[in-house]
Amino acid sequence: MTETRPSGRTSRRALASVAAAALIAGGALGSGYLPSATPAYAQALPKSPIEAPEHPPGSFAGIVNKVKPGVVSVKVKLDDSASSSDDEDGPNQGRNLQNVPPQLREFFKRFGQNGPGGMQPQHQGPRGAVGSGFIISADGYVVTNNHVVDHAKTVQVTLDDGRTLDAKVIGKDSKTDVALLKITEGSSFPYVQFGKSVPQVGDWVVAIGNPFGLGGTVTAGIVSARGRDIGAGPYDDFLQIDAPINKGNSGGPTFNVNGEVVGMNTAIASPSGGSVGLAFAIPAETVQAVVDQLRTDGKVARGYLGVQIQPVTQDIAEGLGLDKAKGALVDHAENGTPAAKAGLKAGDVIEKVNGDTVDSARELSRKIAGMKPGAKVELSYLRGGKSDTATVTLGTMPTDGTKVASRDDDSNNGQPRLGLQLAPAGDVGLSDQGVAVVQVDPDGPAAAKGIEAGDVILDVGGQSVSRPSDVAAQIRAAESSGRKAVLMRVKSGKGQTRFVAVSLSKNAG
Repeated sequence: MTETRPSGRTSRRALASVAAAALIAGGALGSGYLPSATPAYAQALPKSPIEAPEHPPGSFAGIVNKVKPGVVSVKVKLDDSASSSDDEDGPNQGRNLQNVPPQLREFFKRFGQNGPGGMQPQHQGPRGAVGSGFIISADGYVVTNNHVVDHAKTVQVTLDDGRTLDAKVIGKDSKTDVALLKITEGSSFPYVQFGKSVPQVGDWVVAIGNPFGLGGTVTAGIVSARGRDIGAGPYDDFLQIDAPINKGNSGGPTFNVNGEVVGMNTAIASPSGGSVGLAFAIPAETVQAVVDQLRTDGKVARGYLGVQIQPVTQDIAEGLGLDKAKGALVDHAENGTPAAKAGLKAGDVIEKVNGDTVDSARELSRKIAGMKPGAKVELSYLRGGKSDTATVTLGTMPTDGTKVASRDDDSNNGQPRLGLQLAPAGDVGLSDQGVAVVQVDPDGPAAAKGIEAGDVILDVGGQSVSRPSDVAAQIRAAESSGRKAVLMRVKSGKGQTRFVAVSLSKNAG
């Protein structure tokens, strides 16, 4: 912004006029410029600075003075395997959001992350990254984001007192974006503590970090929302805060008004790379659970069911005859996994874990992943409209990329006809079982649900099908029972299965 300054003479005159007006209005200048009687408001003021309150009402200074010594800046030199973007917040410049609104995508493409007129960093010498972190123990354990120290060759932390000390990476977890460091020199460090209660929407929070390399910066705001899924990882459960967070704040703590850590700043949604009031923090309970494992084992072992799951949408709920669109729908139980051994099957809807309600497929993923391998878990589920339970001994989540997270259903409400041309799958050489989709009406509801030619319908309404007449019979059965949609399990040409709910009417076929 260009600042317009008045000339020196004009400025002095203006200041003199303002000063005189203020003195006269305050009653400090009387006849002959002698002090008049002390006004009432002045009598109420403290007589000396010693009598003034240490911090005025509403000030965060007390909290900041208490916790700021435990917050550090993190500086990393990257190895050659890091990506080419070596800016603040690590090689990926923080967690860029993949699910930004479509109307903003072109803006991002046109101007880039720094936005129009944004300063592009000039990189000279060794490639590096900067971020934030916080000390959690007197012996120098430091928590930060995985993306801050990913591909780190060396790590240093700068304390609030100005000391810069070497640190090493103890462990990191890319799925939650949490990393644990250990300062390798010195002892008796100031540290902060995790909060014992979950912050509520509307609570005040204070963030401290190293934005743009300006260490020790303090901002404040409120918790805007909880349970945000921003597409950054399989276990997203972010706090959304409106305290200004910028590049370099990643890994820094968010404190409540008691000076306890309630979150770790991780991502921002912004067309320019700067704060626009949309910041996301990993909840403290998630950070603490991961850190405990990293500190003990150097890695995170997660519980594993061995199922592919998807959300229960409203139309799927109608197809299953459910009152509410809640729970996690099992697409497939992998052979030999804990789920298969416990008897779970495709079409089961998991409603509870150890008595706790499961609202969504993603919540089931988080609950199971938060448990240790070998733990015994009681699952409550629906099958064919009847409730049942199964006791499962969790396995260890594979590290080979096996899909265990929920899969979003891209279906939309369709028109009251299927719009499919079908044939026995064996007759067209697609599969030994099921009914093949030979042709799809592009304007029909099945196409809107993502069904394509070459897909194979395995069952309809929970019943296996092998001929087109089987499909028609199950549709009629669903209609006669008063259901508004029919649920089909479909295998794609790539071998993946999913459930699709298609709306019904009298001429469906």
